[in-house]
Amino acid sequence: MSNNLSYGQGGHYSSQDVTPSNTNQNFDGSAQGGKIKTIQDDLAAATEISRHNLNSMKDRGENLDGLQDKTSNLADSSQQFRRGANRVRKQMWWKDMKMRMCLIVGIIILLLVIIIPSVVATRH
Repeated sequence: MSNNLSYGQGGHYSSQDVTPSNTNQNFDGSAQGGKIKTIQDDLAAATEISRHNLNSMKDRGENLDGLQDKTSNLADSSQQFRRGANRVRKQMWWKDMKMRMCLIVGIIILLLVIIIPSVVATRH
């Protein structure tokens, strides 16, 4: 511009301030239309890819939510299994201990049955 004023500030403009529409452009309307069509097609393809990516992200998010639910259920099940296994382990320990006590008592009774009559027989 000739006197450094923008269009809204007033001022006088000369023909040198505005470039004619046909200078520096070597293509005709059909070439320009072809370029615009190419740009529109590229934009449509990019938009479609973006939509596809968003749908994929949504599906992935749903899959992750499902996976998180399954993981939570698995953690709960493993906790219940651990409690049940500990309970069974304690029950088996007591059962084993009872069996050992029965064997010890049985051996003691057997020894008493063998020793007492022999001691009584040797005293007479």
